Amino acid sequence: MTSPVFTIERFLLHSQPDYARGEFTNLLYDIALAAKIISVKTNRAGLVDILGYAGAQNVQGEQQQKLDIFADEVIFRVCDHTGRLCAMVSEERDEMIPIPDEFEKGSYVLVHDPLDGSSNIDVNVGIGTIFGIFRCVDWNLRGRIEDVLQPGRHLVGAGYVLYGSSTMLVYSAGQGVHGFTLNPELGEFLLSHPNMRLPEPPAYYSINDAYYHRWSPGVQNYLRWLQGQVEGDNPNLSSRYIGSLVADFHRNMISGGVFCYPAESLKPEGKLRLLYEAAPLAFLMEQAGGYASDGRGPILDIVPENIHQRVPLFIGSRSLVEKAEHFIRTEDGEQLT
Repeated sequence: MTSPVFTIERFLLHSQPDYARGEFTNLLYDIALAAKIISVKTNRAGLVDILGYAGAQNVQGEQQQKLDIFADEVIFRVCDHTGRLCAMVSEERDEMIPIPDEFEKGSYVLVHDPLDGSSNIDVNVGIGTIFGIFRCVDWNLRGRIEDVLQPGRHLVGAGYVLYGSSTMLVYSAGQGVHGFTLNPELGEFLLSHPNMRLPEPPAYYSINDAYYHRWSPGVQNYLRWLQGQVEGDNPNLSSRYIGSLVADFHRNMISGGVFCYPAESLKPEGKLRLLYEAAPLAFLMEQAGGYASDGRGPILDIVPENIHQRVPLFIGSRSLVEKAEHFIRTEDGEQLT
């Protein structure tokens, strides 16, 4: 007998908790539709006038590229009118995005980085979309900043889309992590990686060691430990670093390992955004058996103070991330427990 073909919608309806059905299922399907549209453009980026800078900067002070703006607009237009959201947040927009008054308010909040790693577009390296889903805090009120500024522990769903040699959507609704690969002939995401778990032992560490001189002594010692230069229980890891967060994260999801973007002397607050990058990926990583930390405690416990707040990030196999915390706490002179 032929095995059943599971689309995202069918998988949710058959395999996920009750809260992840209905409106949530439709929201995930909206995100999948946006991903298909973005995938088409990214795959044709070398053939059409879509490459290069758009001539503006986003709120992060980074050059916006044409595909950044396109991806942001696609997600907004796909999701703004459905009655499933009460608010959105995007890396590309300064403020929280309210749902237009003419449309019905929904139960969920969508936070997203529309096109992570966009600096790699022109060199044809894998890029991605990151998203997280919260429930609104008060159903009786239209979307407010309180609905958005929630810790990662309150996420009810999160995921990413990797636009690489194939397009994959990986998500969790709090009951495991599942990956779907886009079949371009059918125009549909099909289940390809059910119940994704971090393999042991881990294989890789991912960090831009060109910034070594900018890090604290604790982080420097951690890197030396990853490289086997510190005596003790050294891991046997290889170094792999792409510089595209989704691509680096995905490789470690498949092979096991740790991704690090530490604080720097000139950027003590960190580089990656808490709300729509670090927290959604931390949610996924925990569901896959891993752990995410800012170097001192769980990413999922940090309550954001603003929508574009930055954090250091150590994420991957639990033993490797806890070792980073060990080195950083030892540097601070804290008592380890």
